[in-house]
Order: sequence, then C-alpha cells, then structure tokens
Amino acid sequence: MSKKPYIRPLDFKHGCIDLTHGSGGRAMAQLIDELFLKAFDNPLLRQLNDQAAFDVPAGRMVMATDSHVVTPLFFPGGDIGSLAVHGTVNDVAMSGARPLYLAAGFILEEGFPLGDLKRIVESMAAAAEEAGVAIVTGDTKVVEQGKGDGVFINTTGFGVVPPGIDISGNRARPGDRILVNGTLGDHGVAIMSQRENLSFGTGIESDSVALHGLVAAMVETVPNLHCLRDPTRGGLAATLNELAQQSAVGMRIEESSLPLREGVRGACEFLGLDPLYVANEGKLVAICAAEDAEPLLEAMREHPLGREAAIIGEVQEDPNHFVQMQTAFGGMRMVDWISGEQLPRIC
Repeated sequence: MSKKPYIRPLDFKHGCIDLTHGSGGRAMAQLIDELFLKAFDNPLLRQLNDQAAFDVPAGRMVMATDSHVVTPLFFPGGDIGSLAVHGTVNDVAMSGARPLYLAAGFILEEGFPLGDLKRIVESMAAAAEEAGVAIVTGDTKVVEQGKGDGVFINTTGFGVVPPGIDISGNRARPGDRILVNGTLGDHGVAIMSQRENLSFGTGIESDSVALHGLVAAMVETVPNLHCLRDPTRGGLAATLNELAQQSAVGMRIEESSLPLREGVRGACEFLGLDPLYVANEGKLVAICAAEDAEPLLEAMREHPLGREAAIIGEVQEDPNHFVQMQTAFGGMRMVDWISGEQLPRIC
C-alpha cells in the first residue's frame, strides 16, 4: 500500500503566497486545509463542497455582499479580516435580520506573506465567532505580483428577518426622528492616521463591530422601526441623502446634537475634511416615528454599542429631498452628496 507523499507544512513565519496557491492543485488544497479550514472550521465548511446547503428558519431571507479593499490592511482597532465580517454582518442586520452565514472570497497577490494572511484569517474567524455567524463556503484566487495589493476579501452574508418586521430605506415619513448610536468618523480617522502620506498620532481606533445585537434590542423595543442604515463610505451625509431619495422626503439635522470625539474633530480640521462625510464601520442611522424616538433612544443607550446614542434630527416634507443642517451658529447649511472621494480604500 503506497504512502501519501510528504508535504512540508506551510511556513507562516517566512513563507509567501505564490501562484500555485491558486492553481487548484496540491498547494491550494494545503492552503485551504492548514489555514482556512483550520480557522473557520464548522460542519458545513468541513464538507468541502463548492456550496453550502442549510435549513432556513421562518421569515424572509436576506442576502448582502461586500468587497473589502482597505489600506492599510492593519489599523488601530481592527484589520481587513474583522472588517470583512463586520461590514457584511451589518449590511444584513440593517434589514432587522439575524445574520446566520457568510461566504468569503479571497484575492491574494503573489508574494504576500503567509504570516500576514494567517493573522488576517484568524482575526476574521474571531470576528465571525463573536458575531455568532459561520463562514460556510469560500473561494481563493491568486494574481501575479504587481497586479493586486496584498489581499482583497469579498464576503456575502445570509440572514433571516423575523415575521412582522419591515425595515426599509423607503419608509421614512415627515415627522420621523433620526438617531445615531454613537460618535461619528472614528473608523475613517483611524485609517487616515496610518496612511503613509498622512501618518499622524491619534488615540482614535476604528469603531468596526457587528451591530446585529444592538439592532435586535432596538427592534424588540420598537418593532415598527422605519429605516436602518450603516453610514460607511460617504459617512452620515451620504447615508441621509440616500434615505431622503429613497423615501422622497427631506431631512434636517442639528450640528449641536452630533456626537463627535474631539480627536476626530481635530483631525478633520487639520486635514480639511468634513466629519459628516467620514466613514464609519460600527455605527448606524435609525429613523422611527416621533412617538417611538425616546423609547428607542433609551433602548439603544442600555446596549453597550449604543451608550452614546443621540437624536440628531427629523424628517421633513421636501419635494427637493434636501438634507440640511442647522449649524451651531443658528444658520442652515446644505448637506449635499459628496462630489468625489474624501478618502479612498477606506473599507
């Protein structure tokens, strides 16, 4: 009886990705077995099929997908691995759904250190475990050196909305109140502080975190919650403009009510950026009926991820669907769509 050929274990201290790791052959199988399967291990993934089959509880199925190209790959408060989990889990959660499963696709560049990949994968596994979701299927591709940027990750999430919950971007109504669960701009400033051409000292860390536990507490208190959205790229300004267009309404926010860390405010002033447009990864915008605003605020503040929640404005009738802000000086300012990208590769 012939023995299996000896295969040297992956060298996570000095080794690098090469093109054979995406070839579909023995090297790729070894990468999957020694890294991905070991880190993400669960009964569905262990079947090693090209898909995952699972039962679905009662309710409406929700699916979301997101590609993560953040630079740098490691930053204060997180990395591309945890970010890939949190970003997709939160997209699913903004429908009021309970996230259940993730699929993950990796595009790796030839020469990328195996040690860094191991660190990213283990961070991703820890984030998934903490969020209570399983990574049940995936894919790996390798591109030639110089044709990628280390690693890109795509994640697709699946979840279920319980019966009776209808949260959508087109449900904002005049008179509704607008809430956020905490300080704005933390993620964007944390990324900026690590950029080679911007590097500066700051105590700000990314707010990247899975929000579905907070959402569950909010929905339990206010089942008729109208809208939820996570203000990632484009920040609060882009999110409010998106919701105003979807619901055919206007919005007015109060500058004095916006929760901002002094470090974020100072960094934005130094760099000439507007914190309203800076990305977040652990924040949400909620819109609810006026009579539900105070109970919702109280429920948010009782949750660890909503202790700094605030009511920041209200929905108005406006055929132009404008978003406006009453400034600290008492004037009104338009909060329009951003015309370019304040900070690329933020998530």
